[in-house]
Amino acid sequence: MTTGVSWGRWPRHEQRIIPLVNRFDPLPDNDSMLVFGNGRSYGDVCLNAGGTLLAARGLDRFISFDATSGVLECEAGVLLSEIISLTLPHGWFPPVTPGTAMVTVGGAIANDVHGKNHHRAGSFGHHLLSFELRRSSGEILRCAPDQRADWFAATIGGLGLTGMISTARLQMRRVPGEWIAGDSQRFGNLEEFFELAAQSDAAYEYTVAWLDCAASGRKLGRGVFMRGNHVQHDARPPRGHSLRFPLTPPISPVTGLSVRLFNELYFHRPAAQHAHAIWHYQPFLFPLDRLLDWNRLYGPRGFFQYQCVLPGAAATAALPEMLQLIARSRQGSFLVVLKQFGEQPSRGLLSFPRPGVTLALDFPNRGEPTLQLLESLDAITRAAGGAVYPAKDARMSAQSFQQYFPAWTKLEDYIDPMFSSSFWRRVTGSS
Repeated sequence: MTTGVSWGRWPRHEQRIIPLVNRFDPLPDNDSMLVFGNGRSYGDVCLNAGGTLLAARGLDRFISFDATSGVLECEAGVLLSEIISLTLPHGWFPPVTPGTAMVTVGGAIANDVHGKNHHRAGSFGHHLLSFELRRSSGEILRCAPDQRADWFAATIGGLGLTGMISTARLQMRRVPGEWIAGDSQRFGNLEEFFELAAQSDAAYEYTVAWLDCAASGRKLGRGVFMRGNHVQHDARPPRGHSLRFPLTPPISPVTGLSVRLFNELYFHRPAAQHAHAIWHYQPFLFPLDRLLDWNRLYGPRGFFQYQCVLPGAAATAALPEMLQLIARSRQGSFLVVLKQFGEQPSRGLLSFPRPGVTLALDFPNRGEPTLQLLESLDAITRAAGGAVYPAKDARMSAQSFQQYFPAWTKLEDYIDPMFSSSFWRRVTGSS
């Protein structure tokens, strides 16, 4: 047995690890399995306490790529960063990427990831042409929107429980280059954020805002709004090398004082107000990928990420309530993201994205005070008719999950009888 953790570094569970290197091999004969990609989900959705994890990064082969149509087929252990390295020189880019390129294709499907362009492109599942699903029985299911459509919907956002995704066919999107042009501008409150989002949706593919979670009073809801589109640009791409956070500090430096100081400096930095900005896609789309092991920053107890979506009408009241609660707790973090989701319905039974706004931020694990704060945020989310993202969760109650995702009972019809996860057992009470 090996101690396994996800990106939040909490909880820690003992599990058996079986590496996968050949997609044609039969699945092991174990009574509790779960596929583990690159471990970039934050809670226990990729963990299986006391069971077996099938480590899928070894399934990292490209099968085909058509540089004319942009159709790519690969194994499910391929990282989005590896796809970009292959396709971008030919003028193609993944149509949807989360905040890190270090996720596997299988993980992107299982969590139906979204990016800064959901209002235009939807989620990852909208660009999935087909996939191959291997069941513990040995059966191989080929699924597409017009082939086993029910299995297709159950597996997108299905948290890896319907079987092992072995291969996938994806439609890339044409881009003129590796640069993004747009602007960044400060806003003083949430009303200004909503105005900027409404003005930007039609003209900009990518929109995202950073919020000052330590601000209160008249500064509550202030932040920096960034928007951009892919463009051709003659500058050479940056050659900076990735840095690695060298150690896990005994005490997290993420404190109320350090967050307030950082946020004050970040809000007033010159780049926060830039009318004609040009970014390389890496720092714009994946700002933390250059700092390897940044999750160590939160100390030995790890951290929680909280990401919720709030319906548009309810968000105007719920967001200020959340931000006031977070500011009073002094438990926030440096990176707080606020984005607008589009209206396009997700393809998956348990997909997280839905119309509204989504707020995401990290909390150092301070034990019971942090858990109480997160439950208070859950209460606001429940009252607003919103939801919390399973890929980011390590502690939501069964009651909350079942309200957020009422289709969970339908998913049970498609779960592989040999597959399970710590998350699923926690939020459904299943053994």
